[in-house]
Amino acid sequence: MKKILFLPLLQMQSGHHQVAEALMDLLKNHSGHLILKKVDLLSYTNKSLEKMITNGYLNWIRYAPETYNLAYKSFFYMPGTKKQSFNWYQPLFLKKMEQLLLEEKPDLLVCTHGFPSRLLNILKKKGKCDIPVINVYTDFFVNSVWGKEGMDAHFVPSQQVKEMLVERFHIPKHRIMVTGIPVHEEITKSSKTYQPPQARPKLLIAGGNSGLGGMGKLLEELKNSSGLDFFVLCGKNKKLYEEIRSWQLEHITPLPYLSSRSAMNQLYEEVDAIMTKPGGVTVSEALHKKLPIFVHSMLPGQEKINLRFLKEHKLAFVLDQSRSIEQQLLMVLHNRQQMKEWEKAIDSYQQGMELTSKETLIETILDAVNQQPKNVLAGAVMSSAVLHASGAQ
Repeated sequence: MKKILFLPLLQMQSGHHQVAEALMDLLKNHSGHLILKKVDLLSYTNKSLEKMITNGYLNWIRYAPETYNLAYKSFFYMPGTKKQSFNWYQPLFLKKMEQLLLEEKPDLLVCTHGFPSRLLNILKKKGKCDIPVINVYTDFFVNSVWGKEGMDAHFVPSQQVKEMLVERFHIPKHRIMVTGIPVHEEITKSSKTYQPPQARPKLLIAGGNSGLGGMGKLLEELKNSSGLDFFVLCGKNKKLYEEIRSWQLEHITPLPYLSSRSAMNQLYEEVDAIMTKPGGVTVSEALHKKLPIFVHSMLPGQEKINLRFLKEHKLAFVLDQSRSIEQQLLMVLHNRQQMKEWEKAIDSYQQGMELTSKETLIETILDAVNQQPKNVLAGAVMSSAVLHASGAQ
C-alpha cells in the first residue's frame, strides 16, 4: 500500500492540522488502499521542546503582540530574495527529518506548514530526498519559511499567490494549482444569493477557542444587543463557555467544542453571517458557505497579513471597535448595494479556483503517489489544468 505523510507543526489545534485532516479524510473516504499518517516533526524530535515552543508562542502573542508582529515581519515575511539568518536549527531538524523519512518510507509528503517544507526543500537540493512533496498553504499569503523551488507542487489560495510564485521564484506554472485553502468536504459549498434577514439576524462568533483575540470586550458590548442573536463558538475554552452561560441571556448562546463537521456545517446553514478573526481556515469555510464575514479582532503576524488580503479583495468587513458593533452589523446586512458588491467579490475570488471539485483534487494527489519520483506532479497538475480549461467539474 502507498503511504502519504502529512506534515503540520506543533500539537495545538490549528489551521495546519485542520487542512491536513480535511485532505486525509477526503482521501480515506474516496480512494482507499492508502496509508495516511500525520506527524508533527517537533514532537517527533522532542515532546518537551514542542510543549515549550507552543507555550512560548501562546504567551508571546497574548502578552506582547506588537513585538511578535514585528518579529514575524522581520524573520518570516521578508522579501523572498533575502536570505534567512536564523538557521541555527537546521543541523538537528534536518537530521530528524531524514530519520523520519527512513522510518516511515512515504511515497508522498504533504506539507501544511512552512517549517517541514523548508527542511525538505534543503534535503532535495542536497540530493537527500527524492520523494515528491506538495505544499498546501493555509493562509492567504506565502511567508519566507516555506520551501519553494524544490517542491513538486503547490496548492495555493489565490491567483495572486500563484503569480507571485511564478514571478519571484520562477516556479513553472504547471506546478501550481489554485485550490483555495482546502476545507473539509462535510462543509458543503453554497451557491445561494444573499437575501437580507427577514427576522432577527443570527450571527456566529468564532475565535474564542484559545482565549486570545479580544473576545471579552466584544461580548461585553453585545450583552446589551436588542436586534441580533449570537452563537459563540467557545471550542475548548471552558472558562469562556461557563461565563457566557452564567449570563443567562436569550440572545447569546455559547457553544462547546464541536467535533462533528456536519454539525458545524449545519450551524453555518442556520446563521446569516459570521464574526471572526481572519484565520485562513475559518475564513475559507465562510467563503465556501457564502457567509458575510465580519472581522472583530486579529492576532499579530499571520492574521494581520490575511486581513490585508481580505480587505484588498473586498471579501470581509472590518468592524470598528470604537463604534457600536450592533449598528455596524445591521447597516451592512441590510444594505443591498453593499452586499451585492460583496457577492461580486466572492464570485470573482471563486472563479480564480483551478481545482474546483474533490474528484480532481483526489486525482491530482493519487497521480502524485503512483508516478515515479522525478517530476511527479507535473503530469498530474497539468492534467487537472486541462480538465479545468475544458470546463470539467
